[in-house]
Amino acid sequence: MGKDKKSTSGIGSAFKHFGADVREIGTTFVQGDWKTKVSFVIMGFGSLMRGQILRGLVFLASEILFIYYMASFGIGYLKDITTLGTVATYTDKSGIVPVTVYGDNSFFILLYSILSIFFIIALIFLWRINIRQNYTAEKMLREGKQLPTIKQDLGSLLNENFDKTLLALPCAGVFLFVVLPIIFMICIAFTNYDADHQSPANLFTWVGLDNFKNLFSMGSSGFGSTFVTVLLWTLIWAFFATFLNYFLGMAVAILINKKGIKFKKMWRTILVMTIAVPQFVSLLYVTKMFAADGLVNTYLLKWHIIQQAIPFWTQASYAKVMIILINVWIGIPYMVLMATGLLMNIPEDLYESARIDGANGFQMFRKITLPYMLFVTGPYLLTSFTGNLNNFNVIFLLTRGGPQSMKLTGGAGYTDLLITWLYKMTVDDTNYRMAAVIGIFIFVVTAVISLSVYRLLPSVKDEEGFQ
Repeated sequence: MGKDKKSTSGIGSAFKHFGADVREIGTTFVQGDWKTKVSFVIMGFGSLMRGQILRGLVFLASEILFIYYMASFGIGYLKDITTLGTVATYTDKSGIVPVTVYGDNSFFILLYSILSIFFIIALIFLWRINIRQNYTAEKMLREGKQLPTIKQDLGSLLNENFDKTLLALPCAGVFLFVVLPIIFMICIAFTNYDADHQSPANLFTWVGLDNFKNLFSMGSSGFGSTFVTVLLWTLIWAFFATFLNYFLGMAVAILINKKGIKFKKMWRTILVMTIAVPQFVSLLYVTKMFAADGLVNTYLLKWHIIQQAIPFWTQASYAKVMIILINVWIGIPYMVLMATGLLMNIPEDLYESARIDGANGFQMFRKITLPYMLFVTGPYLLTSFTGNLNNFNVIFLLTRGGPQSMKLTGGAGYTDLLITWLYKMTVDDTNYRMAAVIGIFIFVVTAVISLSVYRLLPSVKDEEGFQ
């Protein structure tokens, strides 16, 4: 009930704020002078007429660029957003020399339509700032105050508004290379963009929720059973890849730090050296070593320990176990180095007091070491888990998602994670529509798990617990 009230009040507050904003715009137009009224149509006009040249030119240039973009480019794509094009490109061979007749391009129509919608939203935002600036300038003049000069405006960009100046370029980059591709991918999930619908020769169009229904369809042509199989393995893999590395790495760190252990620097140096070896090299080497004709099977057969080669990579169960074990081998050194520094920060007095009270080693670990480690490394544990949900390198370099099976659709293998399955659909099958749907569910699964676990972390629930 508390959450419902908070969400309801949040929505109500948003509507209230929007209503107040609309009223302010109306009041500005009614009470404003002719310069302000003209600024509703020609952005920056009021600022220019009041001597705020820099502000006026920025607003006016923004409006001119927007009109130019929409008139010469944006409208042409935006008008086809509902159909994503109707005329396909084809080659006319009626004459002596074949001539390519260019039509629509669904890919560009969708991409530039999304971009145009964002430009419209950006212009509305700038237009609102323009109206507010006129309102503020009028109030200042009525009160006998002096408006900021060009020098003061430029100075504010390097002083009180320096944060906006500094973040302008990064925010633009985030929009172009993160936000826009994500929205484009979400839109693709509602189209039939695949190998049979490659624009400009074969246009694709909107299909609604058909792709989502196909993902959960358990029929012979549906992706439901494959999706469940891959999702379950993804969660199992992420769990073992995270917590085995975490606890085994902690155990090795505790062992090295234990009093009486010799050559501590040597063991730590060895671990650092294993990290220095590129994962690409070590994983490909291990793949060959455990192949049917690899080093391990060759010597086991030679020593008559086995009668036939062990199918490390061709049998699903063997492959999954091998992947988890090899990930432990390459992942433990990172955790050992992290845990080593943290263990050194635990006050020795706590252990001495526990020994006086008669606590054994396991009890001290459970009551002192583990709570402290979980408190400090909780956020790392969460990011490690979400990272393993999308751990492309280990899976793809070891098995490429195999072994394959006719029971799995969409080119998936028994060791494929959602992310490697998405890669195969994109690169091998060019099934962009289903890859986009899977991409959406990767985000949903990762977000739900991350947010749920984050609220349970000791460092979030009890921030002052170890202070």
